[in-house]
Amino acid sequence: MLTQLTVSNYAIAERVELQFQKGMTALTGETGAGKSIVLDALGLAMGGRGDASAVRHGAKRADITAAFDIARTPQAREWLEDQDLDDGNDCILRRVISRDGRSRAYINGQPCPLNQLKELGAHLMDIHSQHQHQSLLKKDTHRRLLDEFSGSEDLAIKTRLAWKQWHQARERLISRQQNADETEARLQLLRYQVEELDRLALEEDEQSRLEQEQEQLSHAETVRQHSHHAAMLCSEDETSAADMVRQALQQLEQLPVEVPALADTIQMLNEAQIQLSEAGSNLVHFVEDYEADPERLQEVEDRLSAIYQLARKHRIQPEELPQLHQRLGEELAELDGSGSSLEQLEADVENYRKAYQSVADKLSQARREGAATLDQRVGEELTELGMPTMQFISQLDTRDESPSATGNEDIEFLISANPGQPARPLAKVASGGELSRISLAIQVVVAQTSTTPTLVFDEVDVGIGGGTAEVVGRLLRTLGESGQIICVTHLPQVAAQSHEHLFVSKLSEADATFSKIEILNDQGRISEVARMLGGVDMTEQTLAHAREMYTKGQATHH
Repeated sequence: MLTQLTVSNYAIAERVELQFQKGMTALTGETGAGKSIVLDALGLAMGGRGDASAVRHGAKRADITAAFDIARTPQAREWLEDQDLDDGNDCILRRVISRDGRSRAYINGQPCPLNQLKELGAHLMDIHSQHQHQSLLKKDTHRRLLDEFSGSEDLAIKTRLAWKQWHQARERLISRQQNADETEARLQLLRYQVEELDRLALEEDEQSRLEQEQEQLSHAETVRQHSHHAAMLCSEDETSAADMVRQALQQLEQLPVEVPALADTIQMLNEAQIQLSEAGSNLVHFVEDYEADPERLQEVEDRLSAIYQLARKHRIQPEELPQLHQRLGEELAELDGSGSSLEQLEADVENYRKAYQSVADKLSQARREGAATLDQRVGEELTELGMPTMQFISQLDTRDESPSATGNEDIEFLISANPGQPARPLAKVASGGELSRISLAIQVVVAQTSTTPTLVFDEVDVGIGGGTAEVVGRLLRTLGESGQIICVTHLPQVAAQSHEHLFVSKLSEADATFSKIEILNDQGRISEVARMLGGVDMTEQTLAHAREMYTKGQATHH
């Protein structure tokens, strides 16, 4: 509900700060005092159209802030959460209009487009004014109110979900029908490619291992020849390295004297002779045991050729084949698994259609039963509001075309102004004052189920008086018991029954005009009711009448 409204430099209001409570709040004042400031400011906070004329003369900008407690407004909380704008149970809407006509909007301190302000505002407040757009003229509002009144919100949700499932199944079927040839061709290609890769059965790093093995096998004869020649050079030939080292040792051994400085050299030559002999022997054994394997070489080259050829076929590097194999296999499994037969998809569509129709039919039945009761009770309220000849009708038109997510029927509230006249939509038959009272009658009936926490009525008492005016006050007070009502009224019978009373006055100082809004105490309320009863001249009799009316208005509801 609305908890606070702060208005700065708007119209003739320099600074207004109001606290609001639950219940019915009456807004009164002399004509031209600025009663419309509060309602117009609220309209701007809800995303209404604004221009430079809204800015107080001499000011740079108009600034309007409306604070709400949304603890019991789940739709608003969900909307804020979806937009990542939530801030607990607090919701603050702000609208700034510059002198040049530019406008900025904020939700919980975050800049936002104006359409978001309108969307959120629709969950927080419903303004019923003769001169403003009203949600009561929207078919969506009619459907929502009827579903709330008939207690069929859960059925409406189930209907939307069932319709969504049916719609998605139809989309899958249509897509499959339209792309059946392409899908089948893709399946065949995937099966062939996966089978080909399955046959190859390439292991991880197998290609690099085969390439190394091929390198070894392809040079086997060269390795053998060079190893044989190395063996000859080491020890097997008459001029081998081992023989030459032996000759060197013989020369040193024939020295006429012992030379200590050559001892280490002689030792190294002896060791070299031994190493060369062993190396030569090892090479001989290697050459004797080493054989080329042309058959294995052919196998390796054939395997590598198959790998290279398949890689070229898919236009990838050979080492990417295992990843390709996995990817194509997954695509095949997904397409093969989800690609149910057309017959199965058609059966699914039919099952979802039946499920939707079953819950939609239950919703239609609940709506028909609720509409009959709603029409009767709204009619009773209209009679009390001085419109006994007006007939209210909740019209449910079954759609000839495909049903929608909202159910089998279109719902619209109609009015027959007089007996014998055809029922027509509200917007086409109701005047501003009539529409306000019709809206009041509807809201009174659906108050126990309505999800809009704050209702604003602008001059719902136009054209009425006497006992009907007292009925209007009673109805507004009744609405306030379960929610929050703000109403602009010219009738003392209405104002006397409010929980709270705001008085608007206009002051002039030098060349400036100001609008002032104050909360009245009991004595102030009696004085204002007296003014509304008797005009400028306030007599003791007028005050007594006002005191009686106020006392009765407050006592009636206790």
